[in-house]
Formats: sequence, structure tokens, C-alpha cells
Amino acid sequence: MRISPERRPQRFAALILFSLAFLFLISPAWAWEWRVYFSPGGGATAAVVQALGQAQRSVYVQAYTFTSPPVAKALTQAHRRGVTVAVILDKSNLKDKYSVADFLVHADVPTYIDSAHGISHNKVMVIDERLVITGSFNFTRAAERDNAENLLLIEDAELASRYLENWRKHAAHSEKYQGKNQSRGRGYGGAQGKR
Repeated sequence: MRISPERRPQRFAALILFSLAFLFLISPAWAWEWRVYFSPGGGATAAVVQALGQAQRSVYVQAYTFTSPPVAKALTQAHRRGVTVAVILDKSNLKDKYSVADFLVHADVPTYIDSAHGISHNKVMVIDERLVITGSFNFTRAAERDNAENLLLIEDAELASRYLENWRKHAAHSEKYQGKNQSRGRGYGGAQGKR
């Protein structure tokens, strides 16, 4: 069957569209290199929750202020799926009226307090040793709704390796948090970011 010359461009365009649609459907979930979100109201919390929902092997967190129920819930869900999850929080979380520290501990998520610095001001997640989430965005409701913040998601295994190395350095001097009114153990005895 011969295609008439006037129908060739239409067939070619249809073939291109079909090919692009096929490539889109088979591309991995992490097909992008970076994404950026701004708040207030820029969808940063939803982006973090989505990334945590796609975690398959590991999630390592460093947080200054952490009061976001959706992010805490996503972390515990990842932990229940068998993903290695470990969290390092600033010492201010011990005194805050509300922190997710107790929620995480009650869900058996290894949680540590970094008291070695004036403040431990990191806002970082390393997911599956290839995705880094960082920026000024604290994992709080106020950061999403009220504050002018930024959140950057970067897919880069080499960068993730550097952040994980830093996470391990801080984990080594952090104290295990066992919940309010519980004693704290010295040092990090967990996976230290499995290699």
C-alpha cells in the first residue's frame, strides 16, 4: 500500500507523537535532573511527600525544624515498606512543644539528635543515594503556607554521595533519641548510610 504524498506529513507527525508518548511512558520516575519549588504555596511539601513515596532503598534526613505531619507520615510509610530511614534532628526539637521526633520514634524510625553545633541547620534528604532534597525549606506547615522558602530536588548520584558522607559525619556524633522522658544513648549505632 502506497501512501499518497499529501498524507506523508500527517503520518510522520503521528509517528513522532506516538514515539514521544511511548518514551514518556517508559521513562523512569526520576527522569528529571532537578526541580525547584518556592513557597508560600508552591507545592514543596507535596514534592517531598511524592519523592518519599517513590523511595525504594533508603532515606536519610537532616532537619532543623521538623513539624510537618505529611512529611512525617510519608517517612513512616517508607519505613513500613522496608526502606531504610534514619533522621538526624537539631537539639531544638527536644524543647519544641511539637516535633515529629516522638512520632518517628514511636513508628520505630531511628531518630538522632545532633547537639554538637550551635544549631544543626541542615534541611536535607538523600533518597536512594541518588536524589538530594535541600534548600531553605524547613519541613514545617509554616514553610509551606507562610514563609518565603525554596526547595530544590536534584537527581545526581555523585552529589547524593557527598551529602550522604556529610550525613554520616553528623550521625557519628549524634545521640539516639528514645522519646520524651527517656534516656538518650550516645552515638549513632545504626546503618550509617549503607554502602
